[in-house]
Amino acid sequence: MLEFRPRELAALALLALMVVGGGVFAFARALPAPAEPAVAASASLAPIETPAPDGSVAASLFVHVAGAVRAAGVYEFPAGARVADAIRAAGGATGEADANAINLARPLTDGERIYVPRRGETPPPEAGSGGSGGGGGAGGGKININTASAPQLEELPGIGPSLAQRIIDYREKHGPFKTIRDLMKVQGIGEKKFAALEEYVTV
Repeated sequence: MLEFRPRELAALALLALMVVGGGVFAFARALPAPAEPAVAASASLAPIETPAPDGSVAASLFVHVAGAVRAAGVYEFPAGARVADAIRAAGGATGEADANAINLARPLTDGERIYVPRRGETPPPEAGSGGSGGGGGAGGGKININTASAPQLEELPGIGPSLAQRIIDYREKHGPFKTIRDLMKVQGIGEKKFAALEEYVTV
């Protein structure tokens, strides 16, 4: 039998430890890499980006919700959101709100102000017009009939989708309205309807 001195035994033990350690290290490196962590669930809460007609990605919309709602303020929405979404984000309408006075299905536009009137209250002229959509302007918050979109025109009293489209078709065919009384040249707008619109429109 071989006999080893204490120093030789220590050296052999260290060598054995190095061999075992090297084997463990090599085995660990041979293991497959851990799978990539899943995307955080909070990512699903990011605003939905809806492609615009030209293929670009529409940015988020910022809308001011006011009037008979529980938490008036400025809220952010994904493109394609509706007036009903804005009211829901503001905590919903209060018990005194007249929700039938506004178009809950209308798409939101960036920078606009949604005003929910109380029962018996007349909404202010600027209610529902987009701040960046060209509907308001120098007319003190009135809707500009030469630049307003169909949804903005529909916010006017007595103007539905078909009549709003006729207003747009008229100005595209005949050019901009010179005065607000030119609205009566549009089929379906007579003296009585114009009287209801007069204080809410401008050119």
